[in-house]
Amino acid sequence: MRDFAEKGATQSREAYARMKAAAEEASRTVESTIYSAQAGSMELGIKAIDALRMNADMSFSHMEALIGAKSLSQFLELQTSFMRKQAEVTLEQARSMQDAARKVAEDVAKPGKQAAEKVMAKFQPH
Repeated sequence: MRDFAEKGATQSREAYARMKAAAEEASRTVESTIYSAQAGSMELGIKAIDALRMNADMSFSHMEALIGAKSLSQFLELQTSFMRKQAEVTLEQARSMQDAARKVAEDVAKPGKQAAEKVMAKFQPH
């Protein structure tokens, strides 16, 4: 009976150790995911602020140039040029934000993916 009780206690300690290790690993995964999400959100926010600043600077410079226009044809040329440049800049900003968002999504998913792969590897036949 004593042997049976000791064996049961040993198995319980081993099961507890495995559960504790799994919980600690899950906690590290969650922390890593949260950190990646925070860092990514900050990066995206900075990119958005930079884009807004650039657009405001371009618009202000454009307004100054329009005020200095000497003729209607110069005014229209400035306006056309600004619209073309603004479209190019907006497209580039959108691409940059899309790339950054994709990277953030990958970085946020990475710890969970690694943890899942680690767990699945334990179930693979050796």
